[in-house]
Amino acid sequence: MREAAFAKQNKDKWLKFESVLRNNVSIDPDELSALYVEVTDHLSYAQTFYPNSNTLKYLNGLSALAHQKIYRTKRESRKRFITFYTKEFPLFFSQYHKQLLLSFLVFILFSVIGAYSAASDGSFVRLILGDGYVNMTMANIEKGDPMAVYKEMGALNMFLGITINNIRVALMAFSFGLFLSVGTVYILMKNAIMLGSFQYFFYEQGLLWESARTIWIHGTIEISVIIIAGCAGIVFGNSLLFPGTYTRLQSFVRGAKDGLKIMLSTVPFFIIAGFLEGFVTRHTEMPDWLAILIIASSLFLILYYYVLYPLKLKKRIEKSINLEVGEG
Repeated sequence: MREAAFAKQNKDKWLKFESVLRNNVSIDPDELSALYVEVTDHLSYAQTFYPNSNTLKYLNGLSALAHQKIYRTKRESRKRFITFYTKEFPLFFSQYHKQLLLSFLVFILFSVIGAYSAASDGSFVRLILGDGYVNMTMANIEKGDPMAVYKEMGALNMFLGITINNIRVALMAFSFGLFLSVGTVYILMKNAIMLGSFQYFFYEQGLLWESARTIWIHGTIEISVIIIAGCAGIVFGNSLLFPGTYTRLQSFVRGAKDGLKIMLSTVPFFIIAGFLEGFVTRHTEMPDWLAILIIASSLFLILYYYVLYPLKLKKRIEKSINLEVGEG
């Protein structure tokens, strides 16, 4: 679609939205949010097809104005809380799939490096996991219960402890993005190498399947959320590196807010992962089919919410815009 046609088709909406924002007209927060999502979607479209254009500059300013208006509004309904997770965030996140892919690839790369290092150097696992953990696990293996570590603490205490620790790691992955994304890559690298060496350790003991079927009950969501937090950190860091049509300060503020929004989306998943590790993983006697079902369901939940559903919503918006253009 040509820029002129795009602007002509949507200018009435933009002008109406700008009028509401600049004249401080009272408007329902849900309606304002819906308008904001539509404008930011138009902004994403303009960034792709009309770089360095006046349309893009106008939409950048309008989006920033809307952003300030929304986050200045303190009275949020319960419905807004729900729609954030069901509509607003998934559509918003569709623009950051490249950063998510980068975070995933970084994590996979260093996981492989961790496993390779463990295979090449017998002392590497002890260096990464610590002598205490390795010795304890070896003792558990000799007792015939290699996954006993998940049964030593009370379920509730483990749930709370693990959830808090996972949130701490994720916040580090995000906040370290301040160091031009390098800090985020470091946190991803550290956790990925630990995971790779951890899994190789059990492979070396002939317990790869036993460990995988147990650990990934909670680890599927736990590791996925760390990767998503890495995505948030990269979004944050890249806002400083690549400000685009914004000033560097505007880009920094926008990147910080977008990163925080991504982090907010992970809260329910941290709770789910903590619950699984505290109350479910400890049942190492469960049949393989049940463990596989939990792992597969967790993987589908993550992929659907962060990849498939955002793409579905984005295509729906694009289709709506194309229909409007066709009618016009």
